[in-house]
Amino acid sequence: MSVADPTTTIDATLAATAALRCEGLVKAFQGVHAVNGAAFDVPAGQITALIGPNGAGKTTVVNMLSGAMKADRGRVFLGETEITGWPSHRIAQHGLLRTFQLSRELGGLTVLENLLTAAPNQAGDSFLNALLRPGLIRRQERENAERALHLLAVYGLYRHRDTPARELSGGQKKLLEIARAVMGQPKVLLLDEPMAGVNPALIDVLGGYILDLKKDGVTVLMIEHNLGVVERICDYVIVLAEGKTLATGRLSELRQNTEVVKAYLGEVMDASATH
Repeated sequence: MSVADPTTTIDATLAATAALRCEGLVKAFQGVHAVNGAAFDVPAGQITALIGPNGAGKTTVVNMLSGAMKADRGRVFLGETEITGWPSHRIAQHGLLRTFQLSRELGGLTVLENLLTAAPNQAGDSFLNALLRPGLIRRQERENAERALHLLAVYGLYRHRDTPARELSGGQKKLLEIARAVMGQPKVLLLDEPMAGVNPALIDVLGGYILDLKKDGVTVLMIEHNLGVVERICDYVIVLAEGKTLATGRLSELRQNTEVVKAYLGEVMDASATH
Protein backbone atom coordinates (compact mmCIF):
# COMPACT_ATOMS: atom_id res chain seq x y z
CA MET A 1 0.00 0.00 0.00
CA SER A 2 1.20 3.48 -0.82
CA VAL A 3 0.47 6.46 1.37
CA ALA A 4 0.47 10.21 0.70
CA ASP A 5 2.64 9.93 -2.41
CA PRO A 6 0.83 10.71 -5.67
CA THR A 7 3.64 9.30 -7.78
CA THR A 8 3.52 5.87 -6.17
CA THR A 9 1.62 3.01 -7.81
CA ILE A 10 -0.27 0.21 -6.05
CA ASP A 11 2.83 -1.94 -6.27
CA ALA A 12 5.55 -2.77 -8.78
CA THR A 13 3.84 -5.89 -10.10
CA LEU A 14 0.55 -4.12 -10.74
CA ALA A 15 2.33 -1.17 -12.31
CA ALA A 16 3.91 -3.51 -14.84
CA THR A 17 0.47 -4.83 -15.84
CA ALA A 18 -1.53 -1.61 -15.62
CA ALA A 19 -4.40 -1.41 -18.10
CA LEU A 20 -4.69 2.33 -17.49
CA ARG A 21 -2.23 4.77 -15.99
CA CYS A 22 -2.15 8.50 -15.33
CA GLU A 23 0.74 10.71 -14.30
CA GLY A 24 0.50 14.15 -12.72
CA LEU A 25 -2.99 15.06 -13.94
CA VAL A 26 -3.90 18.71 -13.35
CA LYS A 27 -7.16 20.49 -14.11
CA ALA A 28 -8.16 23.95 -12.91
CA PHE A 29 -11.39 25.87 -13.34
CA GLN A 30 -11.08 29.66 -13.06
CA GLY A 31 -7.85 29.24 -11.15
CA VAL A 32 -9.21 26.64 -8.71
CA HIS A 33 -7.57 23.21 -8.97
CA ALA A 34 -10.14 20.41 -9.16
CA VAL A 35 -7.31 17.95 -9.82
CA ASN A 36 -3.78 18.76 -8.74
CA GLY A 37 -1.26 16.05 -9.58
CA ALA A 38 -3.34 12.86 -9.44
CA ALA A 39 -1.31 9.80 -10.43
CA PHE A 40 -2.19 6.12 -10.22
CA ASP A 41 -2.26 2.76 -12.01
CA VAL A 42 -5.36 0.67 -12.70
CA PRO A 43 -4.36 -3.03 -12.69
CA ALA A 44 -5.47 -5.09 -15.68
CA GLY A 45 -8.32 -7.51 -15.20
CA GLN A 46 -9.29 -6.16 -11.77
CA ILE A 47 -12.03 -3.99 -10.29
CA THR A 48 -10.59 -0.83 -8.78
CA ALA A 49 -12.57 1.73 -6.77
CA LEU A 50 -11.88 5.45 -6.94
CA ILE A 51 -13.09 7.00 -3.69
CA GLY A 52 -12.74 10.26 -1.80
CA PRO A 53 -14.74 13.12 -0.29
CA ASN A 54 -17.01 15.33 -2.36
CA GLY A 55 -14.90 17.76 -4.35
CA ALA A 56 -11.88 15.44 -4.42
CA GLY A 57 -11.82 15.53 -8.23
CA LYS A 58 -12.98 11.97 -8.97
CA THR A 59 -15.36 12.73 -11.84
CA THR A 60 -12.95 15.29 -13.28
CA VAL A 61 -10.25 12.59 -13.34
CA VAL A 62 -12.58 10.16 -15.11
CA ASN A 63 -13.49 12.89 -17.60
CA MET A 64 -9.81 13.38 -18.40
CA LEU A 65 -9.10 9.65 -18.63
CA SER A 66 -11.98 9.16 -21.07
CA GLY A 67 -11.21 12.19 -23.22
CA ALA A 68 -14.35 14.10 -22.27
CA MET A 69 -12.10 16.81 -20.85
CA LYS A 70 -8.52 17.80 -21.63
CA ALA A 71 -6.00 17.94 -18.81
CA ASP A 72 -4.06 21.15 -18.24
CA ARG A 73 -1.03 18.98 -17.51
CA GLY A 74 -0.25 15.31 -17.10
CA ARG A 75 -0.24 12.13 -19.16
CA VAL A 76 -2.62 9.20 -19.64
CA PHE A 77 -1.71 5.73 -20.92
CA LEU A 78 -4.02 2.96 -22.08
CA GLY A 79 -1.78 -0.05 -21.70
CA GLU A 80 1.47 1.03 -23.32
CA THR A 81 -0.20 3.57 -25.60
CA GLU A 82 -0.21 7.22 -24.59
CA ILE A 83 -3.69 8.65 -25.15
CA THR A 84 -3.10 12.10 -23.65
CA GLY A 85 -5.22 14.66 -25.46
CA TRP A 86 -7.06 12.13 -27.63
CA PRO A 87 -10.76 12.85 -28.29
CA SER A 88 -13.22 10.58 -26.54
CA HIS A 89 -14.37 8.78 -29.71
CA ARG A 90 -10.80 7.77 -30.54
CA ILE A 91 -10.20 6.56 -27.00
CA ALA A 92 -13.42 4.53 -27.17
CA GLN A 93 -12.27 2.96 -30.45
CA HIS A 94 -9.14 1.79 -28.60
CA GLY A 95 -11.20 0.06 -25.92
CA LEU A 96 -11.75 2.54 -23.08
CA LEU A 97 -15.43 3.35 -22.48
CA ARG A 98 -17.29 5.01 -19.63
CA THR A 99 -20.72 5.48 -18.07
CA PHE A 100 -22.05 8.55 -16.31
CA GLN A 101 -23.42 9.23 -12.84
CA LEU A 102 -26.64 10.49 -14.44
CA SER A 103 -27.66 7.99 -17.10
CA ARG A 104 -27.43 9.33 -20.64
CA GLU A 105 -29.76 7.02 -22.49
CA LEU A 106 -31.11 8.01 -25.89
CA GLY A 107 -34.64 8.50 -24.60
CA GLY A 108 -36.40 8.65 -27.96
CA LEU A 109 -34.91 5.34 -29.10
CA THR A 110 -35.98 1.93 -27.91
CA VAL A 111 -33.87 -0.02 -25.46
CA LEU A 112 -32.69 -2.29 -28.29
CA GLU A 113 -31.83 0.66 -30.52
CA ASN A 114 -29.74 2.17 -27.71
CA LEU A 115 -27.52 -0.91 -27.79
CA LEU A 116 -27.34 -1.07 -31.58
CA THR A 117 -25.98 2.47 -31.73
CA ALA A 118 -23.05 1.36 -29.53
CA ALA A 119 -21.86 -1.48 -31.76
CA PRO A 120 -18.27 -0.72 -32.84
CA ASN A 121 -16.83 -0.66 -36.36
CA GLN A 122 -20.15 -0.63 -38.18
CA ALA A 123 -19.63 -1.26 -41.89
CA GLY A 124 -22.74 0.73 -42.72
CA ASP A 125 -21.01 3.92 -41.61
CA SER A 126 -19.00 3.80 -44.83
CA PHE A 127 -20.63 5.06 -48.03
CA LEU A 128 -18.31 2.83 -50.04
CA ASN A 129 -19.45 -0.25 -48.11
CA ALA A 130 -23.09 0.74 -48.56
CA LEU A 131 -22.48 0.94 -52.30
CA LEU A 132 -20.26 -2.08 -52.84
CA ARG A 133 -20.76 -4.43 -49.87
CA PRO A 134 -24.44 -4.47 -48.88
CA GLY A 135 -24.18 -8.15 -47.95
CA LEU A 136 -21.48 -7.37 -45.37
CA ILE A 137 -23.68 -4.66 -43.86
CA ARG A 138 -26.71 -6.94 -43.62
CA ARG A 139 -24.65 -9.71 -42.01
CA GLN A 140 -23.09 -7.34 -39.50
CA GLU A 141 -26.47 -5.79 -38.64
CA ARG A 142 -27.87 -9.28 -38.01
CA GLU A 143 -24.91 -10.20 -35.78
CA ASN A 144 -25.19 -6.91 -33.88
CA ALA A 145 -28.91 -7.45 -33.30
CA GLU A 146 -28.28 -10.97 -32.00
CA ARG A 147 -25.58 -9.73 -29.63
CA ALA A 148 -27.71 -6.82 -28.43
CA LEU A 149 -30.66 -9.09 -27.69
CA HIS A 150 -28.35 -11.47 -25.84
CA LEU A 151 -27.03 -8.61 -23.68
CA LEU A 152 -30.55 -7.41 -22.94
CA ALA A 153 -31.41 -10.92 -21.77
CA VAL A 154 -28.27 -11.03 -19.60
CA TYR A 155 -29.08 -7.66 -18.02
CA GLY A 156 -32.75 -8.44 -17.45
CA LEU A 157 -34.01 -5.93 -20.03
CA TYR A 158 -35.14 -8.23 -22.83
CA ARG A 159 -38.85 -7.67 -22.23
CA HIS A 160 -38.24 -3.94 -22.51
CA ARG A 161 -36.42 -4.21 -25.84
CA ASP A 162 -39.09 -2.24 -27.73
CA THR A 163 -39.74 0.24 -24.90
CA PRO A 164 -38.56 3.83 -25.33
CA ALA A 165 -35.50 4.15 -23.09
CA ARG A 166 -36.94 7.23 -21.37
CA GLU A 167 -39.65 5.04 -19.82
CA LEU A 168 -37.24 2.84 -17.86
CA SER A 169 -36.81 3.20 -14.10
CA GLY A 170 -33.60 4.71 -12.71
CA GLY A 171 -32.13 1.31 -11.96
CA GLN A 172 -33.07 -0.03 -15.39
CA LYS A 173 -31.39 2.97 -17.01
CA LYS A 174 -28.21 2.13 -15.10
CA LEU A 175 -28.41 -1.44 -16.42
CA LEU A 176 -29.01 -0.15 -19.93
CA GLU A 177 -26.01 2.16 -19.75
CA ILE A 178 -23.73 -0.67 -18.63
CA ALA A 179 -25.15 -3.01 -21.28
CA ARG A 180 -24.61 -0.32 -23.92
CA ALA A 181 -21.00 0.11 -22.80
CA VAL A 182 -20.47 -3.66 -22.96
CA MET A 183 -21.93 -3.64 -26.48
CA GLY A 184 -18.97 -1.40 -27.37
CA GLN A 185 -16.59 -4.23 -26.42
CA PRO A 186 -14.50 -2.37 -23.82
CA LYS A 187 -11.11 -3.44 -22.58
CA VAL A 188 -11.35 -0.87 -19.79
CA LEU A 189 -14.66 0.41 -18.43
CA LEU A 190 -14.99 3.51 -16.25
CA LEU A 191 -18.14 3.57 -14.10
CA ASP A 192 -19.15 6.87 -12.49
CA GLU A 193 -21.15 6.02 -9.35
CA PRO A 194 -23.05 3.05 -10.82
CA MET A 195 -25.01 2.57 -7.56
CA ALA A 196 -26.11 6.21 -7.20
CA GLY A 197 -29.89 6.58 -7.11
CA VAL A 198 -30.45 2.84 -7.49
CA ASN A 199 -33.09 1.00 -5.48
CA PRO A 200 -31.24 -0.87 -2.68
CA ALA A 201 -32.76 -4.12 -3.93
CA LEU A 202 -30.88 -3.69 -7.21
CA ILE A 203 -27.45 -2.89 -5.75
CA ASP A 204 -26.40 -6.51 -5.31
CA VAL A 205 -27.64 -7.28 -8.84
CA LEU A 206 -25.53 -4.46 -10.28
CA GLY A 207 -22.56 -5.62 -8.24
CA GLY A 208 -22.95 -9.09 -9.70
CA TYR A 209 -22.92 -7.71 -13.24
CA ILE A 210 -19.73 -5.77 -12.52
CA LEU A 211 -18.09 -8.92 -11.16
CA ASP A 212 -19.14 -10.69 -14.36
CA LEU A 213 -17.30 -8.02 -16.36
CA LYS A 214 -14.13 -8.92 -14.48
CA LYS A 215 -14.69 -12.60 -15.28
CA ASP A 216 -14.92 -11.63 -18.94
CA GLY A 217 -11.54 -9.91 -18.76
CA VAL A 218 -12.73 -6.30 -18.61
CA THR A 219 -10.74 -3.95 -16.37
CA VAL A 220 -13.06 -1.77 -14.28
CA LEU A 221 -12.39 1.55 -12.56
CA MET A 222 -15.45 2.74 -10.64
CA ILE A 223 -16.24 5.83 -8.61
CA GLU A 224 -18.26 4.61 -5.66
CA HIS A 225 -19.33 6.01 -2.29
CA ASN A 226 -20.96 2.82 -0.99
CA LEU A 227 -18.09 1.26 0.96
CA GLY A 228 -20.06 -1.95 1.43
CA VAL A 229 -20.08 -2.37 -2.33
CA VAL A 230 -16.39 -1.45 -2.53
CA GLU A 231 -15.53 -4.05 0.08
CA ARG A 232 -17.55 -6.77 -1.63
CA ILE A 233 -16.48 -6.40 -5.24
CA CYS A 234 -13.35 -4.23 -5.55
CA ASP A 235 -9.84 -5.67 -5.56
CA TYR A 236 -8.07 -2.36 -4.96
CA VAL A 237 -8.91 1.17 -3.95
CA ILE A 238 -7.51 4.56 -4.94
CA VAL A 239 -8.23 7.44 -2.57
CA LEU A 240 -8.31 11.00 -3.89
CA ALA A 241 -8.30 14.07 -1.67
CA GLU A 242 -7.97 17.68 -2.78
CA GLY A 243 -7.23 16.55 -6.32
CA LYS A 244 -4.28 14.36 -5.33
CA THR A 245 -3.75 10.64 -4.84
CA LEU A 246 -3.73 10.18 -1.08
CA ALA A 247 -3.33 6.40 -0.87
CA THR A 248 -3.83 3.14 -2.73
CA GLY A 249 -4.39 -0.38 -1.48
CA ARG A 250 -7.06 -2.74 -0.28
CA LEU A 251 -9.93 -1.23 1.67
CA SER A 252 -9.05 -3.30 4.74
CA GLU A 253 -5.59 -1.69 4.72
CA LEU A 254 -6.91 1.80 4.09
CA ARG A 255 -9.19 1.55 7.12
CA GLN A 256 -6.02 1.47 9.22
CA ASN A 257 -4.55 4.53 7.49
CA THR A 258 -5.06 7.56 9.73
CA GLU A 259 -4.70 10.01 6.84
CA VAL A 260 -7.38 8.25 4.82
CA VAL A 261 -9.71 7.95 7.82
CA LYS A 262 -9.25 11.63 8.56
CA ALA A 263 -9.78 12.70 4.94
CA TYR A 264 -12.68 10.43 4.04
CA LEU A 265 -13.42 7.13 5.76
CA GLY A 266 -14.13 8.68 9.14
CA GLU A 267 -16.64 11.05 7.55
CA VAL A 268 -18.38 8.16 5.74
CA MET A 269 -18.47 5.96 8.81
CA ASP A 270 -19.85 8.79 10.95
CA ALA A 271 -22.58 9.42 8.35
CA SER A 272 -23.46 5.73 8.30
CA ALA A 273 -23.73 5.65 12.09
CA THR A 274 -26.37 8.39 12.05
CA HIS A 275 -28.69 6.46 9.73
